[in-house]
Amino acid sequence: MAIRLVLADDHPLVLQALAGLFATEEDMEVVALCRDGESALEAVRRFHPDVLLLDLSMPKLDGVGVLESLQAEEPRAQVVVFTGNMDERRALECLRLGVSGVVLKESPPEVLLEAIRKVASGELWLEKHSYSQAVALMLRQQNANRQLATLLTPREFEILLLAAQGRRNKEIAQELAVTEGTVKMHLHHIFEKLGLRGRSDLIRYAHQNALV
Repeated sequence: MAIRLVLADDHPLVLQALAGLFATEEDMEVVALCRDGESALEAVRRFHPDVLLLDLSMPKLDGVGVLESLQAEEPRAQVVVFTGNMDERRALECLRLGVSGVVLKESPPEVLLEAIRKVASGELWLEKHSYSQAVALMLRQQNANRQLATLLTPREFEILLLAAQGRRNKEIAQELAVTEGTVKMHLHHIFEKLGLRGRSDLIRYAHQNALV
């Protein structure tokens, strides 16, 4: 049986080129072409393809939104992300959302074809450099979380994350339904426990340990 494909990319020329590429392959069949995330999601639900080839940057619903929506779908299509760039954080996000493959748009056509076949057969196809970085990032997060779990209370950890996102004391207090004085007290304890000199150190610490 042919591998049934839904193609999702917001550039019509890219879609046409992809459709032309797969049309030359006897073991592949394109069942839908989609130019936004909402139509991609609808096509997956309607046609139940073997593989969804998905660009992450699309209108209406971006690729991450599509992936989040598909997590609970049954039966679930395998997803190959087809993207112009993939940094470690995007790669980590894709890993967490169950992507089976990543192919960069600069790759030769034969690489994309091989990736589709591998993923359709149940294997993974990952862009090695970005994913090795993503795994290292994930390990840094896990190590930092383990360390913080032994040093900070759950409330202190919560305030650390909010402060690291650039939230001011008043905003943190409103979100957690506490007073600004309570937030200041917790921040003081966080600085002492982690050996930080202030908010800029806290933000730097959070980024170095991939907490934000």
